[in-house]
Amino acid sequence: MPGAGLHIMTSALKNYINQTVAVTTSDGRVIVGTLKGFDQTMNLILDESRERVFSFSEGVEQVVLGVYIVRGDIVAVIGETDEETDSALDLGTIGAEPLNSVAY
Repeated sequence: MPGAGLHIMTSALKNYINQTVAVTTSDGRVIVGTLKGFDQTMNLILDESRERVFSFSEGVEQVVLGVYIVRGDIVAVIGETDEETDSALDLGTIGAEPLNSVAY
């Protein structure tokens, strides 16, 4: 049935409304924010969002984005984030290489 996978995905996203999510994009960006809404093409509306920029030598920098729309065609992974665990992390001390873009 065409579109069944998208229907399942949008149904699952309803559970994430008003929850903190982490979105990994196909170009290697990681954006964390509160999911406020989405449409049938999985465009995401995030509030209180911030991009996490990874560096092995300088730790993880957070760039405040505020209200932000992520185009559905670049969403690679989306998942709920445990706010308590996330807020306890000292991101400045975590070294990590930036993610590469997804190769098609």
